[in-house]
Amino acid sequence: MSTCCCGMGVTTDDPRFAELDAFMASVREQPGSLISVLHKAQQLFGFLPEEVESRIAHTMSIPLTDVYGVVTFYNLFNTQPVGKYAISVCMGTACYVRGAGRILDRFAEELGVQAGQVTDDRLFSLEVCRCVGACSLAPVVVVDGEVRQLKEADVPAVVAELRQRSELEALSQPVSARS
Repeated sequence: MSTCCCGMGVTTDDPRFAELDAFMASVREQPGSLISVLHKAQQLFGFLPEEVESRIAHTMSIPLTDVYGVVTFYNLFNTQPVGKYAISVCMGTACYVRGAGRILDRFAEELGVQAGQVTDDRLFSLEVCRCVGACSLAPVVVVDGEVRQLKEADVPAVVAELRQRSELEALSQPVSARS
């Protein structure tokens, strides 16, 4: 039987669980393996919904609260789907005083979403982070994993660049993969 509690398309009979189960079996006895399991799960599912966290807790005999605690402690884990291109505006002190709030507002306007949301086409997600350790470059935005020094005026060009990259990637896929 297939059940989905999260509304995000992850069901208990999802074939990705087989790969996750095999990975957990291979590392289960290793001390401190939870983080590597969470990394693998996020790689497979794109984020860590409740169904995935529950499966990990049950399989590894760890309380679900412990799994959830690790997931929510570390910034690199996502409990909600993220876009193909994740945009994270640093709102640390240096970035904030140098205009990061205006940059965030401009991204929200260009993308039609607020921080913490994903565009309807799942192409972009917009997030806020506290510090990426690049204070001397402030304000900075992490765009698709790359730290960039940006001005508010740069935002439309960044969005256009990523849209174009996505279109080129789609065109380079075999015809059978596009349908």
